Amino acid sequence: MSAVVSLRSNRRAQPAPARLALLGTGTVGSAFVARYARLAAQGVALPEIAWLCNSRTQVSGGDDLHAALEQARGAARKRGGFPPWAEGESPRPGDIIVDATASETVADWHPEWLTRGVHVVTANKLGTGGDLGRALAIGDARATGGRYGDSATVGAGLPLLRSLRALIDGGDRIHAIEGVLSGSLAWLFGRYDGSRPFSALVREARNAGYTEPDPRVDLSGEDVRRKLLILARAAGIALPAHEVEVASLVPAALAAVGEDAVDAALDALDAGLFARHAAARAAGERLCFVGRFEVGGRAQVGLRSLPADHPLCAGSGTDNRVAIHSDRYADHPLVIQGPGAGAEVTAAALLDDVLSIGSR
Repeated sequence: MSAVVSLRSNRRAQPAPARLALLGTGTVGSAFVARYARLAAQGVALPEIAWLCNSRTQVSGGDDLHAALEQARGAARKRGGFPPWAEGESPRPGDIIVDATASETVADWHPEWLTRGVHVVTANKLGTGGDLGRALAIGDARATGGRYGDSATVGAGLPLLRSLRALIDGGDRIHAIEGVLSGSLAWLFGRYDGSRPFSALVREARNAGYTEPDPRVDLSGEDVRRKLLILARAAGIALPAHEVEVASLVPAALAAVGEDAVDAALDALDAGLFARHAAARAAGERLCFVGRFEVGGRAQVGLRSLPADHPLCAGSGTDNRVAIHSDRYADHPLVIQGPGAGAEVTAAALLDDVLSIGSR
């Protein structure tokens, strides 16, 4: 009798299968669902998507994820109250939250979920690339609670944060990190040769989906600031956001207009950037939009003129390029380079983290 009781007890002790909740049904969330469905059709073992959520509604995943996605995307706007994902069934320890939003509110919940033993996989840069207090809380919570998959926050899944943490765990000391961290700005300055107005390239990039619908979001350098903060904090440096000096590309005339007038005001970019390009070319250099921090020194984001053989001048298209200077890489930095923009590569990075957490 005791053996039977023991067997039943062991069965009851088995943890419930992990469930997955997708927060965000926009471009990245939709790409995540599409990739999830492809991998599932190939027989890849994945946690069940139990819920899909956005700021308007929460729906069950079910067998037809594409229908659930369309239902969530077509929901009426919610007025007031708690977010839908905060009103429904709570995730239990071992579940996985996938944050495919750019929401400050969702980022605020990251440490809470982790403390409860819920894993978080995120493309939302505000978690560790925004408020320092929240970033520190996430660090504390991930040390004792759920796992935190953040490879999609910088470099869209390039082995960047993983490599940086491995260096530190191995006893290396980081001196500086610098990088071309914006795929849209990499594309713009890779194409810009002075023969066409810079504003024309911005319009082309926007129409191709490389920039946000309002390209001032990209040109402001704010996205690069957040990524630089994530890198610095992953390197163990508690860098506050306000200590990063950002030189925006947006002139005052362009910054002052409403969204409906942005297109006509883009020409305000042309004269200044043509002059900077001409000066760089005369010096045999190239323009790159770079984020850089030095341990014990300055943290800066802005346009730089670099020698043509500089590590950050390699690559093409929307490639991200990051150079890590450390004790181990004192004479020549460790350079990590590859596609760093787009919903597809971001979704792939999110699913890679989901699979990594599931396998452990």
